[in-house]
Amino acid sequence: MNDKTKKIIKQITDRREISLLVLLAILLVPITIRSPSFLSSSNLSVIFNDMAILVIVSIGQFFVILSNGIDLSVGSIIAFTGMACGMMNESHPGFPAFMLLFMGIAIGLVLGLFNGILVAFGKIPPMLATLGTMSIYRGLTFVLSKGTWVTAHEMSPSYIALPRISILGISSLIWIAAIVVALMYYITNYTQKGRAIYAIGGNPVAAKFVGVSERKTRIITFLLSGALCGLAGALWTARYASAVNEMATGFEMQTVASCVLGGVNFAGGAGGIIGVVMGSLFLGVIKNALPVIYLSTFWQTFVEGLVVLFALSINTIIDNKKQRALLAQRRR
Repeated sequence: MNDKTKKIIKQITDRREISLLVLLAILLVPITIRSPSFLSSSNLSVIFNDMAILVIVSIGQFFVILSNGIDLSVGSIIAFTGMACGMMNESHPGFPAFMLLFMGIAIGLVLGLFNGILVAFGKIPPMLATLGTMSIYRGLTFVLSKGTWVTAHEMSPSYIALPRISILGISSLIWIAAIVVALMYYITNYTQKGRAIYAIGGNPVAAKFVGVSERKTRIITFLLSGALCGLAGALWTARYASAVNEMATGFEMQTVASCVLGGVNFAGGAGGIIGVVMGSLFLGVIKNALPVIYLSTFWQTFVEGLVVLFALSINTIIDNKKQRALLAQRRR
């Protein structure tokens, strides 16, 4: 193996996005052999629409993980905002459907702010704080709905059609996800707040010395997570034409998997938006491929757990390799 080949292999292994693309291409070979229609335009449309909501919520989770935290309440926030938007649409069908998206974002901001206050001012570890609010928000969903559902025939046609509107042949749901990706990419790469989140996750002590407020930064990350979950909740109810109390149960696992697969350091301080999008796409393909290879969808959670463990192992190996290389350079 010559030096040029080694260099190419190193570039592939160092960039998680490229590694995921290669792995995805390899994965698609047996799937398309098994089902040639898997890569059809109609099936790809289903995959991209399914992953759109996952991308939106995973990006919110990304900001929290980037600051060396985790948000276990994302599924419950989706459920509460989705139920609130569904009930609002049921009781006021003349209310503009697109305004329900802003209503979901506003509710998500409030719930995210509460998470941020618990962590920033209450000094409760993010995992424990959001573990508690996960149950609180899910319970509030049942209280709000009184245990009932909002079904398709109780919703306005305009609300159900909202994520299905075609713009240049692409659904509005995918366009909304693309706008979120572009906006959050700009925040992380070109704003002071984005750099502050990286700094707090990478080295909070050093960040404080250069004037970065840990409290403010943590609240911002949970506000972003809550707002994106609120948007996802409103879209979820419209896309699946129902609001049920158990919606998005276990969704936090999928968002964490998307982040870890995309190369986000679980200890914070490293990772990127594009990697999260690629991780979500990878999960979307796996979810859609399970029926093709005749595996029950009940195996989905099991497969996701394996994927997370595998990705964490890869991240640990890469981090250890980088640390050894850095120590070797210092010794020289």
